[in-house]
Amino acid sequence: MNTTTTQQTDTRDPQATDVRAMSIATVLFFMWGFLTCLNDILIPHLKGIFSLNYGQALLVQFAFFSSYFIFAMPSGKLVDWRGYKQSMVVGLIVMAAGALLFLPAASTASFPLFLSALVILAAGITCLQVSANPYVTNLGPQATAASRLNLAQAFNSFGTTIAPFFGGALILGAIQASPEALKSFSTAALQTYREQQASSVRMPYLVIALTLLVLAVAIGLIKLPTTDFTRDFRPGELVGRAAGSIWYQPYLLMATIGIFVYVGAEVSIGSFLINYLGLPHIMNFSERTAAHYVSFYWGGAMIGRFIGSYVLRYVSTGKALAAAAFIAFCLVLATMATGGPVALYTVLAVGFFNSIMFPSIFSLGLAGLGELTSKGSSLLVQAIVGGAILPLAEGHLADRIGVQHAFIIPAVCYIYIAVFGYLASRRKDIEQDPRHASHTAAAH
Repeated sequence: MNTTTTQQTDTRDPQATDVRAMSIATVLFFMWGFLTCLNDILIPHLKGIFSLNYGQALLVQFAFFSSYFIFAMPSGKLVDWRGYKQSMVVGLIVMAAGALLFLPAASTASFPLFLSALVILAAGITCLQVSANPYVTNLGPQATAASRLNLAQAFNSFGTTIAPFFGGALILGAIQASPEALKSFSTAALQTYREQQASSVRMPYLVIALTLLVLAVAIGLIKLPTTDFTRDFRPGELVGRAAGSIWYQPYLLMATIGIFVYVGAEVSIGSFLINYLGLPHIMNFSERTAAHYVSFYWGGAMIGRFIGSYVLRYVSTGKALAAAAFIAFCLVLATMATGGPVALYTVLAVGFFNSIMFPSIFSLGLAGLGELTSKGSSLLVQAIVGGAILPLAEGHLADRIGVQHAFIIPAVCYIYIAVFGYLASRRKDIEQDPRHASHTAAAH
């Protein structure tokens, strides 16, 4: 590890939170939350333009979240080499490049080019995940790291809350032709139609790209405090036969699976909400109306994270995680077994209980890793690939048994998370204080 970047002497008061740096970080959390949630708008939009089935449409999430798996470890090495601040700047520039690629993708109405743009956009977000998130948790007292992380996550969720309104108004405004009508189009007419429909993404992503570049310049010019992830580290905290290897850290490995299934569950539900709420026996909403309700799903997560940032100062992280996951499991079962408003409200309520899961799992997985923090963070960010694999699996399952019953996949995921939370709450070497949070963590 580069001692000039991640292990510099930290002269800050360990009991004081750096407000300016925290404010900058919350802007980053907001931006990648906003961009991630726009995928929920792109899926039905591209599904209609290119006449895709559910499995094909979910390639949007597969391309986006696969990028996390590919670029997480290289991002960790970049952090070790150039430090947290420069890695954040690089991440923003790469995100801007991905957003700009949406312009030629729309002009040519090319689905593969849309997928390529998403891969590049997510590569930049991955770099931010690996760099900004552990950095945020070290901006104040370690005993309140999970609380601080949930606060940053709340602004991430603020981005996911307003994105559906933004995307629904600017991207889903045009009336799409039915699949039957598209079959009667000539090849040239079909291409022209697709280009017209795809053109709605140009202006939103151009504005996004310019905003990201402005943020990159701003962060590059602002002096941010350095961090020292070893300041509270005690050698006895590392467990296993090889203190220098992340592969001998059982809670880190369990948390990695937890991140995989959590992101898979959260993204699966969010990706299908517009189509789910459009089903006749659920609410029979139009795509544009359903997009507004997607905001309530993500808005619930935002409210839950603001609440969680306070509650986790006093409640065991593991116990809170277990309770939230079990309730989410019950809500998913309820929406699978009902219809109409009951199915609507139960599926939207899952968002509220999703709120503390990602930062809590990350916190519990990285607790006590000390000098292994960068590697552990990269591994956990790689696990976000669950957002690529599980929604794709749910898409293929939905093509066979329907969207509603395909929710069995996230239901099983929440059971694992509940079990992990329970086991982590009984961990003796770290979680002694009910206000426990990790020494470092990352956020979704």
